[in-house]
Amino acid sequence: MSKEIKTIGVLTSGGDAPGMNAAIRAVVRKGLSNGVKVKGIKRGYLGLLNEEIIDMEAKDVADIIQKGGTILGTARCLEMKQPEVQAHAADICRKHGIDGLVVIGGDGSYRGAQALARNGINTIGVPGTIDLDIACTEYTIGFDTAINTAMEAIDKVRDTSSSHERCSIIEVMGRNAGYIALWTGVANGAEDILLPEKYDYDEQALIDNIIASRKRGKTHHIIVNAEGIGHSTSMAKRIEAATGIETRATILGYLQRGGNPTCKDRFYASIMGAYSADILCEGKSNRVVAYKHGEFVDYDIEEALNMTKTIDEYQFDICKKLSR
Repeated sequence: MSKEIKTIGVLTSGGDAPGMNAAIRAVVRKGLSNGVKVKGIKRGYLGLLNEEIIDMEAKDVADIIQKGGTILGTARCLEMKQPEVQAHAADICRKHGIDGLVVIGGDGSYRGAQALARNGINTIGVPGTIDLDIACTEYTIGFDTAINTAMEAIDKVRDTSSSHERCSIIEVMGRNAGYIALWTGVANGAEDILLPEKYDYDEQALIDNIIASRKRGKTHHIIVNAEGIGHSTSMAKRIEAATGIETRATILGYLQRGGNPTCKDRFYASIMGAYSADILCEGKSNRVVAYKHGEFVDYDIEEALNMTKTIDEYQFDICKKLSR
């Protein structure tokens, strides 16, 4: 183990995600087992700037692995985009003896980590976002819990939609990425799945499909609509006016970011958190932990941020074929 790292800090940044606590727990306990001190930073980069920094021992992360959200709290911090603020944040790390930092969050959080690395603080990013929109990794902490939460909710909406012979538009989260909509749309057998990456905004085609489904005897029509498209309520009004079929919009919203994490999110987050502590102690910096081709690996942050991610064409084609 490198002697350069004596104290690891850990923070969660951006939107919360189920499984973040499992990652925090793993960073703390693996860091301690590696012989380094660990400090928790509350409320992300904002808490770092406000010096909301606490010592963490193994007992401080007991009984948290099953909890959603993040015990450290999180906040947006636009100030971290400013070079002088980034330098000040690095100085605060040094003031508190933090020479290695684990940042659990999305790509915006990685830019802050990258800036701290440029200012002399060893940093490792861990992908924590329900959106699955980080290009370098096939898994992000919280995605599995979010899609299972959404899937259960959509099943329930389907029941009442069928009882009333309605069309239901169910809006799921994901920012500008359609992965939650794709996975839940297929898993719930939705008749239409609207993805920001693929939707052509041809609402007439959507209306024609609803009418054709009704003629085939379907008593409901489920449309899973991604957050990046949005406007589900106004879309529902237009569809009802055009088809004469009662249409309702349900926006699942922050329901998807809460709740107890699934086994997968607890396990993968634990491995990623431990891995980040290990590579920090090895002296690595400016890296992002990822899950790729069945293995846990790490990439340079700059390389990771320059990667692009799109909806798999075969998966998209299958989602269209199965919805008919």
